[in-house]
Order: sequence, then structure tokens, then C-alpha cells
Amino acid sequence: MAVIVKFRSVILCFITAVVITALCLSAYYSGAYAVWYGNVPGRLPIYSVEREEKLVSISFDCAWGVDHTDDILKALRVGEVKATWFMVEFWTEKYPEYVKKIDGAGHEIGTHSATHSYMSKQNAEEIRLELSTSSQAIEDITGKKVELFRPPYGDYDDELISTAAEEGYYSIQWDVDSLDWRDLSATDIAMRVINGVKNGSIILMHNNGLHTAEAVPIIIETLKNRGYTFVPIGELIYRENYTINVEGRQVPLS
Repeated sequence: MAVIVKFRSVILCFITAVVITALCLSAYYSGAYAVWYGNVPGRLPIYSVEREEKLVSISFDCAWGVDHTDDILKALRVGEVKATWFMVEFWTEKYPEYVKKIDGAGHEIGTHSATHSYMSKQNAEEIRLELSTSSQAIEDITGKKVELFRPPYGDYDDELISTAAEEGYYSIQWDVDSLDWRDLSATDIAMRVINGVKNGSIILMHNNGLHTAEAVPIIIETLKNRGYTFVPIGELIYRENYTINVEGRQVPLS
């Protein structure tokens, strides 16, 4: 009897060891290892930032048209808010006057790729080309170095994020989606944002959403009344000594 019990214990230990090993290998090759231990913080983009202060960032993706951009800029100016704008290369080249206008108003500009493609399907060489040409188009107009990158469609894989990091870019996602591209009402857009925000949140909006410009003043006034301060993403994130947890939240290393 004792021999049988001992044999079962050995088998159980063996099975447990196999399962643990499999889980560790899975975590390592999926990139989760890097997130847990902070060895490769670029494996995940930054969705939000761990902040004790009530800081938030509002961002606008620019890919199609400019019909509502002036109204958004006016709302930001009235609300005394500086935002981050992510521009696709073909948008930048089509509307250089708006790139100048946005930059001249003191806002921050990042790249949103060259072609607005699903970049997880690209190899490292193609990714580098997208990043370099799109950034150069912006820098040629503003004279300022581009450091932030937002993948089109929020689509990414390990190679995209790692390659972007190697090229000196911080990859930025969001944790609050306004869904303004769905042509929701201004009130619905604003309430989605207001109810989703927390310290360190990054808000996703679009420069040509039908009711985005109407929603922006509501968002700014309400969140300011709740004690929040708006800063560009470049001022929200940590530049060094950080890790990114499994939720994509950037956390400073103690």
C-alpha cells in the first residue's frame, strides 16, 4: 500500500512539473514573461499609465479628412488643453497646413504609420520604412522629432512593438475609446469618455468624427471639474525605469 501511495505521489509531482514547465514556456514565447518581469517593456504598447496624480491625455487619430478639425482645435484652445495627434503619412502630405496649425497651437504630434495598414502583417524592414517615412513627413513640416507611434486599428504583434522600440518610438494604445468614429451623439461620446477615465488614462478620439468637436468641451469641462488635468501623452508616460503589466498599464519601477 505504501509503495502504491509513494508511486502515485511521484507521478503527481512529475505531472505538476510538466504542467509548470509548459506554462512557463508558453508565457515566455507569448511575451507574457517580458511583461511580468519587465525585461522587454516594448512587448506591449502603453494603454495607460500608473499615476498618483489625476492626469489624463486626450489623443486624436488623423487619417481621413479635416472637416471638423478646426472646431476641435477651437474647443481645445478654449479649454486650455494640449492634446496628442497621431498622423498618417498620406494625411500629413495632403494637409500640411493642418500639421502646421496643430503644431503651432502647441499640441504634440506622433506617427500613425505611413499607409494605415495592419502592421502586424509586415516584417521588420517594412515596419521600419513605415515609421521612418511617416515621421520624416511630420518632421519636415514641424522641425520636431517624432517619438510616439500608434499602430493603425490598434493592431500589433511582438515584432511591431519591439521594432518600434528599437527605432526609438514609444508605442501608444488607449484605455478609453470614445467610439466617435461610429457617429455617436456628442453626449454619448462624452459619457463614454467621462465614465471610463481614471488616473493615467489615454483617451482615443478622431479628428474627423462627426460629433467629436461637440463632445470635446463636455469632456474637458466635466473632467476638470472632477479634478483632472490634461497633458500630452509625452508628458504622461515614463521614459525609463518602468515596466508594462498584463493590462498594458505602464508602471514605474520602485
